[in-house]
Amino acid sequence: MIKVLKFGGSSVATPESITKVKAIVEQSPDNKFVVVSALGGVTDQLVKASAMAASGDENFKKELHEVEQRHLSAAKSLIKPQQQGHVLSELKVMLNELEDYLQSIARLRELTPKLQDYALSFGERMSAFLLSETIAEAVLVDSRSIIKTDSTFGKANVNFEKTNQLSSAALREVKGRAVLPGFIASDENGNTTTLGRGGSDYTAAILAAAIGASSVEIWTDVNGFMTADPRKVEKAYPIKHLSYSEVFELSNFGAKVIYPPTVHPLLADNIAMLIKNTFNPAADGTLVNAHADVSGSQAIKGISSIDDIALLTLHGVGMTGISGISRRLFGALAEAEVSVILISQASSEQSITFAIVPEHVEQARQAIESEFEVEIRHQTIGLKIETEMSIIAIVGENMKRMPGISGKLFNALGKNGVNVVAIAQGSSELNISTVVHKLNLRKALNVIHEAFFLSGYREVHLYIAGIGTVGGNLIQQIRQQREDLMKNHRLKINVVGVMNSSKMLFDVQGINLDEIKDELERKGAPLSLSSFVQHIASVNLRSSIFVDCTASAEVADFYEKALQSFVSVVTANKIACSSSYERYQKLQSVSRMRGVKFLYETNVGAGLPVIKTINELVLSGDRVTKLEAVLSGTLNFIFNTISEEISMSQAIRMAKEKGYSEPDPRVDLSGVDVLRKILILARECGYPLEKSDVEVSTFLPAGCFGTPTVEMFFDAVQQLDADFEARRKALYAAGKRWRFVASLSEGKAKIGLQEVDIIHPFFNLQGSDNIITLHTERYSALPMVIKGAGAGAAVTAAGVFGDIIRVANI
Repeated sequence: MIKVLKFGGSSVATPESITKVKAIVEQSPDNKFVVVSALGGVTDQLVKASAMAASGDENFKKELHEVEQRHLSAAKSLIKPQQQGHVLSELKVMLNELEDYLQSIARLRELTPKLQDYALSFGERMSAFLLSETIAEAVLVDSRSIIKTDSTFGKANVNFEKTNQLSSAALREVKGRAVLPGFIASDENGNTTTLGRGGSDYTAAILAAAIGASSVEIWTDVNGFMTADPRKVEKAYPIKHLSYSEVFELSNFGAKVIYPPTVHPLLADNIAMLIKNTFNPAADGTLVNAHADVSGSQAIKGISSIDDIALLTLHGVGMTGISGISRRLFGALAEAEVSVILISQASSEQSITFAIVPEHVEQARQAIESEFEVEIRHQTIGLKIETEMSIIAIVGENMKRMPGISGKLFNALGKNGVNVVAIAQGSSELNISTVVHKLNLRKALNVIHEAFFLSGYREVHLYIAGIGTVGGNLIQQIRQQREDLMKNHRLKINVVGVMNSSKMLFDVQGINLDEIKDELERKGAPLSLSSFVQHIASVNLRSSIFVDCTASAEVADFYEKALQSFVSVVTANKIACSSSYERYQKLQSVSRMRGVKFLYETNVGAGLPVIKTINELVLSGDRVTKLEAVLSGTLNFIFNTISEEISMSQAIRMAKEKGYSEPDPRVDLSGVDVLRKILILARECGYPLEKSDVEVSTFLPAGCFGTPTVEMFFDAVQQLDADFEARRKALYAAGKRWRFVASLSEGKAKIGLQEVDIIHPFFNLQGSDNIITLHTERYSALPMVIKGAGAGAAVTAAGVFGDIIRVANI
């Protein structure tokens, strides 16, 4: 059971991590061959130092000094004092050779791929030497003596026949363990070559195939292949098993766990590979072999991405029905040494789209314009270039056995406002690749991951405007209910943004709801409404909801921008829906067009299901013919409270103190609040009314509403207390009560104070309750009645919370 173990740069970055490597290797006699990368970051330093030397920049010596200090310091930490002399001496020999070599490059002012390969080889050579001196019973074997390649410097092609002969002969004689530098090899003339960045994985696979190893273990700094890049998708988790085909696709499209060519020699000899974490060796890791796991129900195994690509499209009528276009296009690209990552072609034959790395855009453009010079001059063919793009690939052998995968993918993206620019899928159904704008990459990865790997788990991100009376109650209710929603309904509610009248605060990880007001005060930035909404759009979190718990017209002005940004809006603020009918319609239209929700149930009746009920009636084909309602909990409270002991002015003060009224109660007593509500209900019933269409009768003189301050308003009402008391006594003597009623009949709306007797359904309405009676074509004999608490911060917050749940359950 001979194993080949490979340790990457992060595994040997520090003396502490090298000690972990030593423990892993020495725990089993089967761990016979060890391949090692350069110390973490050293290859990048050598690339930089080489470039500096070639440009005549003497600062390459500083880079070299840092490399030297790292290796000498590591040796002193790892090697016993009595053995350090030999190790430090050998390291100094290599470091001096490297310095001389860089000095030669500086004199030549030239850095060819051949020169670069030799300079970079020092990283692996020094780390392999250091590890061979650290691990018990280990000898150093120079990979260049047994892995033979052609002379394609920078990414050499392996001569497997020669390599297998040399490797099996040399390694068969090793007693104990062998430590080999990864990444490096040599050509037939003995020149040092490299296998490409990340080539140490490839080295391990080449050796495993050559000696017939039972398995290869790739030790890195993650717990195996993950369902997605954990730096972009926090909920990514390790995959237990992958086939080599799946690994190749994931690696080819951006997964950085292994170097893609690693797959080929292992697959050819059916050698298993295990991805393990040096810093968490107890973790299971990911087993990779030739067999696909078809027993599970998981449609896809993983998601990978290439962050930055350019998308080029050759298009035009000059392509239709003309044979050889593809051959000419890709031949020209091959001649220019431009590698194509993805290809998508329209069935109309009028366009071919392909992706390349941004660095190759200019040479691709020149090659295509040269090849299609005539067609471009006659404008029968054109070239379109798009940059700032990303590729996302979903991979899994089970996709071919499950219908609906593409539908699920594109539904998840579309619902969250992610536009798909191009699509590619092979007939093997192993990979579906999509191209999206780079700014949408993180959001796209998360929504896809949530759709395929967390199908029973939903997460919404809330941005709450206003944390006063209603907003404060909403936060308290979310805090109390959050655990139950997560446990029993698989819904996570994350408050990631909040604002009050002066400050705003954001935290994509979630704001601590226990201390939200204190954190806003301590950490909040000065409020800018435009910046608040712009932040929501730019952060681009999936399933985002803008929640308005204010009564601000300025906040309401930003609803359209939020909806255009694919952000749902939930609001207790009546201003937007009761403004012009054109604006009301525009908001409805944008929400439908963007596929997001615009919900405002609490605009009427606080937490009562009034708007939802009317919507369902209308959508089912019913028609509201008449509506009567007491829609102001504030006014109902006032008219239920006034008595011989409590005057009109006192009752109004009590309504304000209990939070039933607006901070300025004139809004309620003028009928403006009820006007807005009946206008919204009329529009929901299908009547395109404006404010001027509603007949308004107030019960207080106009002079009361023109007072400069709220206190002066109370003084004015107090002057009317005696008159109201006399009218109240006469009313009660007649067995009647006051109710401020809103009505809608065949498209005509009005509001005003009415006297109702004991047989009227509004007579016994208690406290601050609301009541709505709906007469429809189906409910013609007896109306539908909706009745309950219609005012108060807690019930209004509950209604807002209910709308949030409705958005989450889309």
